[in-house]
Amino acid sequence: MTGTRTMHFGNGISAVDTGYIRQQFDASHLLVEDGSAAFVDVGTNHSAGFLLQVLREQELDAGAVRYVFLTHVHLDHAGGAGKLIRELPNACVIVHPRGARHIIDPEKLIRGAQDVYGAETFAVLYGDILPVPENRVRVVEDGQEISLAGRELRCFFTEGHARHHYCLHDPLSESVFTGDSFGLSYRELDTAAGEFIFPTTSPVHFDPPAAHRSVDSIMDCEPRQLFLTHYSRVTDLQRLAGDMHRGIDDFVRIAKQHANSRNLAAATGAALFRYLVGRAHEHGVEAGEDRLHEILDMDVELNAMGLEYWLRHGGAS
Repeated sequence: MTGTRTMHFGNGISAVDTGYIRQQFDASHLLVEDGSAAFVDVGTNHSAGFLLQVLREQELDAGAVRYVFLTHVHLDHAGGAGKLIRELPNACVIVHPRGARHIIDPEKLIRGAQDVYGAETFAVLYGDILPVPENRVRVVEDGQEISLAGRELRCFFTEGHARHHYCLHDPLSESVFTGDSFGLSYRELDTAAGEFIFPTTSPVHFDPPAAHRSVDSIMDCEPRQLFLTHYSRVTDLQRLAGDMHRGIDDFVRIAKQHANSRNLAAATGAALFRYLVGRAHEHGVEAGEDRLHEILDMDVELNAMGLEYWLRHGGAS
């Protein structure tokens, strides 16, 4: 580890804390192969300096970066792409076909995030979102391989969290960079039993059957390790895959139980928090509820909003 911001995992893979929300909440991953580099997800505008710094730490020029892989265009993953790409003269942004127009013209992304967070909080979290020039955008197809200095990286589509989501398979390191398709796993919740994980159902594309299929597609790569944006490496994969399937079903059950509540998001959020606290304590997490609120509240709120949207748009049928 370099300071508290960068972790190195071998095979040219490093995780960089983007500084979003809190420490070890949101990671960008750097891949380096034979002097060429790529970022997988980039955080927000505020993250660009951190990512450039890690290049300098590894004695790489900004021109060494060939690709910026955006697993999807939610702003905690892609909000800084427009700013960062201006500092990377030889890089192109690799994006799902459904996401390309939103990074070229981010106005819809901005409006959607402002609806969720409010304009003032949005400005603090994300700053002034810059578009990615169209000539710097490369649309990827399902199953397409992209070479980083001869290291073949395969993109494969994974819906469930977002319709514009893909994961990146790196056979050399037996890894998959999962974005949000394999849930959230925070290092503060690790115990002697291993990593703790749960799904993310944030607005507006949650699709339970597709989410299950995406977990299976990731596991079909037979990975040794996964790199999640929230937060970085997990390795107990068979157990975690089972926990993800269980969590998707449990989140759906909780949402349906509160479908007739006057304030659906609030009722679902309270139930989700109780559920996650119970799961965490079963896992051996010793943190009390105040600390768990600090760690989980933002995700619980967004997940509840996503489940409400899913229910309101035919999810319970």
